[in-house]
Amino acid sequence: MYLLGLGLVLLALKSLGATAVANWDWWLVMSPFALAVLWWAWADWSGHTKQKAMEREDRRRDERIESNRKAMGTSAKGKKR
Repeated sequence: MYLLGLGLVLLALKSLGATAVANWDWWLVMSPFALAVLWWAWADWSGHTKQKAMEREDRRRDERIESNRKAMGTSAKGKKR
């Protein structure tokens, strides 16, 4: 996502003719977009995206379970089993 943002900023600066970016070659200005595509392809291929989604789901499930336990007054934290 950072690469996409960087690409958009560089593209805007090049298009507006602002700063030194206006003198850069187009391939240099567009390279963050290519790197973003490569990153997304690698993330999908390697399972990184799926792993992060599963971690988010697990964290949300654990938070939901803990909040339900607190609401029932049976929180496992602080108790010794």
